[in-house]
Amino acid sequence: MSTFGVLLRQRIRRDWLQLTLWIAGTAGMAFAGYAGVTQSYSTLEDRQNILAAALANPVILMFRGLPSGTSEGAFLAFEILPWLALLAALMSTFLAVRHTRGDEEAGRSELVWATPAGRRMPTIVTIVHGILANLVLAALTALALLATGLPAAGSVLSGAAAGATGIAFLGIGLLAAQLMRTARGANSLTVWVLVAAFLIRGIGNAAGTPNDDLSGMKSAWFAWLSPFAWAEQTRPYDADLLGPVFLGLGLGLVLATASVALQSLRDIDASFVAERPGRVSARPALASPHALVWRLTSGAIVGWAVGGAVTGILATTLSGLVDQISGENPAVADILKKIGGATGGLDEVVITVFFTLLGILAACCAVQTVVRARQEEARGTVEAVLASPVGRVRWLADYVIVGTAAVLIVVAAAVLAGWAGIRSTDADDSLYRIVAVAGLGQAVAASVFTVLTALVLVLVPRATIGVAWALVLVATMLGMFGPLFGLPEWTANISPFAVTPVVDGDGVDVRGLWWLVLAVGAGLAASLSLMRRRELATGG
Repeated sequence: MSTFGVLLRQRIRRDWLQLTLWIAGTAGMAFAGYAGVTQSYSTLEDRQNILAAALANPVILMFRGLPSGTSEGAFLAFEILPWLALLAALMSTFLAVRHTRGDEEAGRSELVWATPAGRRMPTIVTIVHGILANLVLAALTALALLATGLPAAGSVLSGAAAGATGIAFLGIGLLAAQLMRTARGANSLTVWVLVAAFLIRGIGNAAGTPNDDLSGMKSAWFAWLSPFAWAEQTRPYDADLLGPVFLGLGLGLVLATASVALQSLRDIDASFVAERPGRVSARPALASPHALVWRLTSGAIVGWAVGGAVTGILATTLSGLVDQISGENPAVADILKKIGGATGGLDEVVITVFFTLLGILAACCAVQTVVRARQEEARGTVEAVLASPVGRVRWLADYVIVGTAAVLIVVAAAVLAGWAGIRSTDADDSLYRIVAVAGLGQAVAASVFTVLTALVLVLVPRATIGVAWALVLVATMLGMFGPLFGLPEWTANISPFAVTPVVDGDGVDVRGLWWLVLAVGAGLAASLSLMRRRELATGG
């Protein structure tokens, strides 16, 4: 068999579980979305009310797609198409970095490059592997939509739009892997590009021009700078435009080709963005294993904290805009209450929705921090730490402590930014309390994923990365989209993000707070206790 075939088989065997979860989750979300639309917005009037609310309010447009009609299919695309594209993008960027910079950083690429495969073949195989994964995702997503009875043209186009977005971000991930020195740096760069592109899409839609009948809109010009906007501009089940799909495909292929060319211009283990030079001698503050963990993860934590601050200030500055139109269109309250679960005024509902996103950001930060322990173990660098008086339990506890501190930092940044937003808009003083309660609740919810990741690390170390991120993904889907998809209430309550405390009049409804606290305590005790009996598991 050719080297191409051998390498492709190796990648498929290595990734089959992760790709199955990503692809099945995307197709399942598309199928479940139709049931939610038909149950929650079964009449034309319901869908018209929601679209009118979205066209009048930037908050809804940040969470939904581009309005393009009132049919069931067009409304479904408005509800979930950006999220289908987002899942494809995340799958593709992680795949690209893992098989390029990740393998190079672990020392595997050097061994492969010394074979007849050479330097370029592994990257070319990764490109083909990523394209095939997105083609399967596009096909299964289209089949899931076709199974609901929606028109074939719109269903195929929706799947193609999601797959094309994934290929675009495959190219972005491959390019980032050439630019950055570490896999962590490459992943951070691609995630920030992804978040920026998603925000540009939302802001571009919010700044667009509605149609006369309030059933659709034309985005502002700068929305076209985002690959996510290209997916929306296909307008499935309405105009069914194929052209924007080729933009995503073209960007991905151009950037993938550029990454192959750049790889031939640099030395092994080198990068085009130089790392910051280190100090000749370490500061006294780094004279402990706990400080080492902080040093390894602090850059990523700062990035997540910036995202938390942006979320916090949007939560309080945009809440007033919703309140202005709520009297004219009750559909605004309906859709946001289904997402956030709050029972108070619309300003509280909007804050709850945004702080649910904050909880997801904080959980991602915690997972990335604790997963770093597995990466150090796989590379063998933890052996030097454990050869000192530091034991295995202390080593894992340090990552859990830093992960918990990371959650608190991200939440604190959001709460402080939210309070600043309240002060700048002269909003009601009661919002200060609402922000604090929402922030503390999401901090506890995110901490659940800190200890769950530690527990997975102890029990199934080689599956830590895939399982930990899959848990966050499932909790996000159930917590944010379960009510909109018409799923039973208990399914949404499985997600820690959906059962955090909310302000209820003059008091606080703690909802599932004590269960979350119990889960954190039990997970922490179990992971540290079991770590005493586990041997190191080096290697990928």
